[in-house]
Amino acid sequence: MADGPLKPLNPPQRASIPLWLALLLKRQRRANIIPPPWLSPDSLAAILKFETESSPDAFSPPPRLPPLPSGAAIQLSSPFLPSSTADAPADALPYHWLELGSILLEAAPDDFDDANDVRKLLRGLREARMAKLRQGSEVLDAGGGFKMNGVGGMELGEARSFITGVVDGLRKIGKSREEARRERERENGYSPSQDYEDDEMDMR
Repeated sequence: MADGPLKPLNPPQRASIPLWLALLLKRQRRANIIPPPWLSPDSLAAILKFETESSPDAFSPPPRLPPLPSGAAIQLSSPFLPSSTADAPADALPYHWLELGSILLEAAPDDFDDANDVRKLLRGLREARMAKLRQGSEVLDAGGGFKMNGVGGMELGEARSFITGVVDGLRKIGKSREEARRERERENGYSPSQDYEDDEMDMR
C-alpha cells in the first residue's frame, strides 16, 4: 500500500526530437510519433490528384525553403527541416518523403489514423511519379529537356540507372555525330587549321 495520496500522472508532452530518438522511444513504448501533415490520407489524396489530373507532366511543388539562418545560428538539414516535422505544410512533399513515410509506417503504424490507406496512397504516388521520370527519360532520349523540380531523394536513386543510361547514350550519339561531321569536312578538303590561316592572312 502506498504512503499518502497518489500523485496524478503528467499528460504526455509534445517535443521535437531527432528521428532516431523518436524511433527508439517508440520501440520502447515510451512515446508516440506525430506524423507530418502531408502523411495524412486527405493530403496524400490531394497531392496524388494534382500529380495525375492537374499536372500530369510535372511534379507537385516542393515545400518552400526555410529562411536563411543568421551567422550564429546552426543551419538545419533534412530530416530536421520543418517540412519533415509535425509543423510541415500539408500540401507539399519534402525531399525525403518516401523514406520518411516508409520508416514511420513501419515503426509507428498505430500513430496513423488509417495506416493502410496511407500505404496505398504512397504506393500510388510513387508509381505515378516514377512513370513521369520514365517519360522524362524518353524526352531526354529524343533530345528534349525535362524538369525534375520536386523529385525526391529515393526517387532520384531509383531513376538514376535509366536516366544515366539515356544521358550516356546521348553523349555517344553526339560524339559519333561530331566525328561524322569532321570526316565529311576532311573529305571536302576542309581542315580546322584553314580558318586560322585565313585569319592570319586577314591580319596582314
